[in-house]
Amino acid sequence: MHPNPIYRKEPRDLHIAYAQDRGFGMLSVNGDPAPLVSHVPFVLDAAGREADLHLVRSNPIARAVTGPMPAVIAVGGPDGYISPDWYGDPAQVPTWNYVAVHLRGLLHPLPDDALRASLDRLTASFEDRLLPKTPWTLDKTPEDTQARLMRMIRPFRFEVQEVDGTWKLAQNKSPDARHAAAGHLAESGIGQETALLAALMMGVSQGQ
Repeated sequence: MHPNPIYRKEPRDLHIAYAQDRGFGMLSVNGDPAPLVSHVPFVLDAAGREADLHLVRSNPIARAVTGPMPAVIAVGGPDGYISPDWYGDPAQVPTWNYVAVHLRGLLHPLPDDALRASLDRLTASFEDRLLPKTPWTLDKTPEDTQARLMRMIRPFRFEVQEVDGTWKLAQNKSPDARHAAAGHLAESGIGQETALLAALMMGVSQGQ
């Protein structure tokens, strides 16, 4: 997380809602000789206390986690390069704006018989957003396919103990400078979801 407190003023509820909406992040645990990282979808409960996820059995994290283990889920978001020219002020330097939420806690392995319910929750959390499409369910696949796929993965539950978030949206700039930079950012294409990031920056300027 960025150390400047001006970028870390948003409440826990906003971080949780953001992580719930994204439903995808980088799971990391300590490893030897280096941290282990995996990109995973997850479903976070309404209170932001527990997340269900699964890993392929051959994943190094799945093999390493034999009991509760400290872990982090880093949830990324829109990000983009900010040119100092966009502020209209020569006393500026380049930077990168972004949104990120970190969930810290314990990763718990679950018994194999918990896998089906975990998969159903995860699938429903995304399929329900596609309405009016009839939601896909695992029951639509042949039984032998289900059995084969489910033998390949293990269920886990992530117990959330800490929530941190950085919303680096040029809060340290004047509203006019921030607004000007946001206008250029939306068209720059350097980064991810730059139009969304620009809209968030506009929202900060409008709120001041």
